[in-house]
Amino acid sequence: MTTTLGAPIGHATLTAESQQIVFTRRYNKPVEKVWAAITIPERLAAWLAFAEFEPKAGGAINLVWGDNANTMQGRVLAYEPARLFSWTWTLDGRETVVRFELAPDGDDTVLTLTHSGLAPNHGPGGGVRAGWHAHLDALPGALEGRATSLEETHAHMKQDLVALYPLPG
Repeated sequence: MTTTLGAPIGHATLTAESQQIVFTRRYNKPVEKVWAAITIPERLAAWLAFAEFEPKAGGAINLVWGDNANTMQGRVLAYEPARLFSWTWTLDGRETVVRFELAPDGDDTVLTLTHSGLAPNHGPGGGVRAGWHAHLDALPGALEGRATSLEETHAHMKQDLVALYPLPG
């Protein structure tokens, strides 16, 4: 995996009730190529997780990491091709929301990932923040047809990123 420690870190906001993280990344690829990487199950598996989902609001979504050791079941909230893909994800007993927004910028694509509704104390050791950062660092490889293993992603997260993400406060 190519480490992109120069990539901007995610911005966390914290209230007494919840935490939200936002990542903004620019890719030198057209929107359609980035959209394919976040919505075609085989391409999603190259940088995030194995996925099955119904491409429509209200549809089911299931993500599986590794050998079924970690799974996520949720529902699709929004599916607007080449623009918006959002789903629910239950963490710490709370329904959180993952939202990918794409915007063309010349020949590039700006991706904004927002994960909201997290517990205010979620994330010791970097938690979801370092995890999303590590997965987003694998996305450029996936855009070029290279897959990053879950082991590589976790090693990158633990070795390079955890210290960048102390609990917000």
